[in-house]
Amino acid sequence: MAAVKPYWKGYLKLSLVTCPVAMSPATGDEEKLRFHTMNRTTGNRVASRYVDNVTGKEVDPDDQVKGYERGEGDYIILEEEELDAVALESVRTIEIDMFTPRNSIEWIWLEKPHYLVPNDKVGEDAFAVIRDAMRAEKVVGISRLVLGQRERAVMLEPRGEGIVLWTLRYGDEVRPEEEYFSHINAKPEGGLAPLMKQLITAQTKKWAPITDPIQDRMLEMIAGKMKTLKSTGKRKIEPMAKDNVVDIMAALRDSLDREKRNMGGKAK
Repeated sequence: MAAVKPYWKGYLKLSLVTCPVAMSPATGDEEKLRFHTMNRTTGNRVASRYVDNVTGKEVDPDDQVKGYERGEGDYIILEEEELDAVALESVRTIEIDMFTPRNSIEWIWLEKPHYLVPNDKVGEDAFAVIRDAMRAEKVVGISRLVLGQRERAVMLEPRGEGIVLWTLRYGDEVRPEEEYFSHINAKPEGGLAPLMKQLITAQTKKWAPITDPIQDRMLEMIAGKMKTLKSTGKRKIEPMAKDNVVDIMAALRDSLDREKRNMGGKAK
């Protein structure tokens, strides 16, 4: 797979040490199926347009601006230049403000990962010095960066020869887990834990990336249509069992027995 073209270029700065860097998203959905909205009658694609909700006329792209509603039907217009001027310092420079132990930032604060790399040979040494120093001290850097006209808090984490930049959620975006977990007071019977541990051990294996079964089925369906084969009908969905009362101990024992039989069959 070819490397993704960087969508952001700027500078990484720590005190007086500065180097040019480029950033690319670490995840993507380019391989996902894309569907267009079509006119069933004509077979043509349906185009979407921005229209004035009062006049009904189409609005030219040059006349489309951002607006903040301060009252019903009353908006403050914001031009692109005004939006770009906000937090200007963090538009093109990732200046590390502080360092913190990596294990002090829990998973829930991490939002989206990006790969950060040197953008020229001259800056590679400065980049490597910052990266290696963070790794040696087992810390991550905290900074700010404007992405999509919004200033984001970001975390810089050494990884391999590069740095992974994570956008971080703000404090008001995270809900306290106590609100959801504090009412759970179940205490399993003493004999359940050993059986559950055995089951977990039997089903533990090395993790590998998981494929999307829905996309695989869609691709099969599309391939079938391309071959002009007739549809075989909708896949039958089995109804859920009505009896939800389960003997956990019996279920665990049955699961373990099944795992042992499967392991025995594989050994043969």
